[in-house]
Amino acid sequence: MRSSLFIFSIIFMLLNACNNKPKTMQYTLTRIKNMPSLNNDWDASPWNTVEPLVLSNYMGDKPEHFPDTRVKLAYDEKAIFVKFRVEDQYVKAIYDKNQDPVYKDSCVEFFFSPGEDSKAGYFNLEMNCGGTMLFHHQIVPRKNAVAVQETDIRKIKVVSSLPALVDPEISDRITWQVTYRIPFSILKGYHDFDDPGPGSIWRANFYKCGDDTSHPHWLTWAPIDFPTPDFHRPEFFGELRF
Repeated sequence: MRSSLFIFSIIFMLLNACNNKPKTMQYTLTRIKNMPSLNNDWDASPWNTVEPLVLSNYMGDKPEHFPDTRVKLAYDEKAIFVKFRVEDQYVKAIYDKNQDPVYKDSCVEFFFSPGEDSKAGYFNLEMNCGGTMLFHHQIVPRKNAVAVQETDIRKIKVVSSLPALVDPEISDRITWQVTYRIPFSILKGYHDFDDPGPGSIWRANFYKCGDDTSHPHWLTWAPIDFPTPDFHRPEFFGELRF
């Protein structure tokens, strides 16, 4: 009898753990026929038909400064388009060379695996409010990262609403945007995958941070179950559905 009760309690705990497992975040990209204008108009066509995702989770202690951060994504047969909008404060950018540690500035980040298996490797594209980026590919988080070459970075079209340098820090409330286009051909030099089409799934997460601003914070789209801020957690990536 005791043995049966013990087995039943184990099954109950396992079922409860499964039910409490966070649901995988999902976002469906909008397919477009014509390349959209890369500008800072959040509601310009075709962006006015694209629903945004919202970064409503955080890592570490809940920050005093929690900027409203939203992202719209679209794609065509050649590229993926990403548009961030941040209703921010305490905005700063002192790094203006690609591959600088832009995550210390007011920064938005797109981490993604071009496919369903994040263990096959992922890209981390981190961009400050001035449009300067750190762009790497890696198989194992924080080990043997490969920097995307500057010749490839130049093929990524970027538009930012703020200048490259924002110093001193802007303490007033301000809304800023960055928009960029990543050709699939660039990514294939670092990661083997097929061009996405209807039904394809990529794994990804989106972040907002500002490590060296006066009000640091670490916001995420898909929640990350880890005790300290660490964005390099591909096991918690959500799904991008094409």
